Amino acid sequence: MSNSEIIETIIMEGYSLRLRAFSAIDRYLRRPSLPFQWLVSDADIAALAHLFENLRFPGAAFADAAIDNEGQTFYFRCIDAGVYEAPSYPLLSFSQDMKTKRFHDPAELYPRLRELRDSTRADDALVGDLLSPNPAANATRALMDAALALARYSGKDTTPPLKPIVSAALELSAGMPPCVEEQRTLLISLLLSPRPDLGLELLNAGGFVTKHWPELTALNNVNHSKDFHPEGNGWRHTLETFRYRKTPDLRLSLALLLHDAGKPLAVASGAHRFEGHAELGVRAVRVFLRRLGFASDIIDDVCFLVRHHMMPAALKRLPLTRVKDVLESPLFPTLLELYRCDEASSFKGPDGYYNSSAAYQAYLKQRRNPYRQLRFENQ
Repeated sequence: MSNSEIIETIIMEGYSLRLRAFSAIDRYLRRPSLPFQWLVSDADIAALAHLFENLRFPGAAFADAAIDNEGQTFYFRCIDAGVYEAPSYPLLSFSQDMKTKRFHDPAELYPRLRELRDSTRADDALVGDLLSPNPAANATRALMDAALALARYSGKDTTPPLKPIVSAALELSAGMPPCVEEQRTLLISLLLSPRPDLGLELLNAGGFVTKHWPELTALNNVNHSKDFHPEGNGWRHTLETFRYRKTPDLRLSLALLLHDAGKPLAVASGAHRFEGHAELGVRAVRVFLRRLGFASDIIDDVCFLVRHHMMPAALKRLPLTRVKDVLESPLFPTLLELYRCDEASSFKGPDGYYNSSAAYQAYLKQRRNPYRQLRFENQ
């Protein structure tokens, strides 16, 4: 069954079906959709279970039911006809009727959304809409929703006022803590958005990161040398790397987020302040990603990137026998991109990245010649 057939099946059975919140906003803004679709229907769980054999139940606090299909996850809220749960913010009341394709705008946000669609950056009014959460929402969900809204709809140079958003959210009731799947969905959605740094910083300011993702909050305690990292501590450096991404690839983004996860665990050795932090980081990464339920292939790939993220800087100085397997990996171009973002966020300039890229290209050229001994040009 295709994704469109899932939608058509529900509608043909006579049930209402609306695309809601971020999914509807992305559709209206003509933005690339996330691998998650949030929907609301008057079909109850029993009706959905009758229609779809692969229906699963991630937990009522997150979604009443879910379907994984063709790289997409559909999250359903099952409610009585005409009754819709109150969203955390007016912005998230936006929806689209999947039968008529008409958008519904109870909060009268069309002028703001039109401006956002035309200008590709959030204006003050749209950001201000996040300062007044629904009193019926809970603090954790309000923080999560605001973080994703900032990550998805803020412009390249936007610097929204985070403290008022956090203060307004924390005045709400605590509510149920997010389940593992909800945390994973949030993290993926943030990382696939244009400004994950803003969303992550809001979660950090609101205490979410400390409570749920301690491997990340530990980076706040990593003090960098101003000679090499004038952007600040480990947390600030990590957020800065996202400003240099060319594409929101999930594996690259997870590696950017976690590439220095071993630094809080490292012990100084001579001139090396963070001795072995790449290897230590792999252990922390596995614990973190496994706890959030990431697939094993994603975990393995991210661990590869974290383990070798220092290697491109020394590529031309290392014996080919030490780096050949890494160079042969299909992940090596992603590793180079990780290195580029890491270097750029440290204000070191692009020379190291260009030198490593040239060495890699030379290796590929020599590899295609069966009569030439593989080596780097300076060896």
